[in-house]
Amino acid sequence: FQWSSPPEAIKRLKSQEIWFPPPQFYEFCRLCNFSSLRELQEFSSARSLEGCERWMPVMLSAPDGFIQLLPGDELYPEDPDYTGEKKMIMSTDKKIEDLMKEGGIFHRIIIKNINNLAVYVNIEAKYKHINPLMMKCDNLDYNSRL
Repeated sequence: FQWSSPPEAIKRLKSQEIWFPPPQFYEFCRLCNFSSLRELQEFSSARSLEGCERWMPVMLSAPDGFIQLLPGDELYPEDPDYTGEKKMIMSTDKKIEDLMKEGGIFHRIIIKNINNLAVYVNIEAKYKHINPLMMKCDNLDYNSRL
């Protein structure tokens, strides 16, 4: 076990020292908005009564990787599989770069490989949540519209 700050953990993921799944990468990117535990506690206390929503990522398979689509993304299905019973996996022949250039409303995690992730969000978070900082573990730039 080793304690790491969120930016340090992301750096270690990028350098392949450690691995964590995409949902944790997303949350580490959200935690990067806070410079101290006190800031996080103040945010959490102020936001705690606002509510929450249920999320289920939907996987989109592309020839050069995967995209985890999250609620609010323009490609997110209207009726996602909240139970996991349908094993919903969408696929496309388009490359990730093309999907990103064509797109406009993003709430997604790009997965090129297990240590090459990127978060793209340009929607407003619900219930006074805070969006993740858009960090990536590669050198690509999809010209975010934040």
